Amino acid sequence: MQPSPENVLKELLNAAGISHGGVTRSEAAGQTILSIETADDPRDLIGMRGETLLAIDHLVKKIAEQGSGVPEGESREELFLVDVNGYRTKQIKDLQAKALMMAERARSFQYDVELNPMSAYERLIVHTTLQNAPNVKTESQGEGRSRRVVIKYSAE
Repeated sequence: MQPSPENVLKELLNAAGISHGGVTRSEAAGQTILSIETADDPRDLIGMRGETLLAIDHLVKKIAEQGSGVPEGESREELFLVDVNGYRTKQIKDLQAKALMMAERARSFQYDVELNPMSAYERLIVHTTLQNAPNVKTESQGEGRSRRVVIKYSAE
């Protein structure tokens, strides 16, 4: 039986001696979020620019995948993100608000708006947020670290 990501995360936190108020599951921007609530300084779990949180996320996915019986080399990861005290949820909401504001700018002035370079995950959030927005289309442009989303005005 495959261990649930919530249980894997709880066991990982307990093994590391990190006090927490439990793990809850929620949704944001089409993503499943596993939220850790902690009274301790959340910066210890988040790390600089979220690097520790990304590492925890990766570990939980790999441990859950290992217990799933999926053959080596194949991946059947459940899609989820680990969050601490709402850190990632706030980032998602801020990015969605920025995308909607820039889409409105593209519509109002009828020109293309180029956003700053983003990670693949951030670009996905922008594309998902604007997929049904009227009179705009999104497109990723550039290569590597300079890959960005362009919000294009569309009269259709």
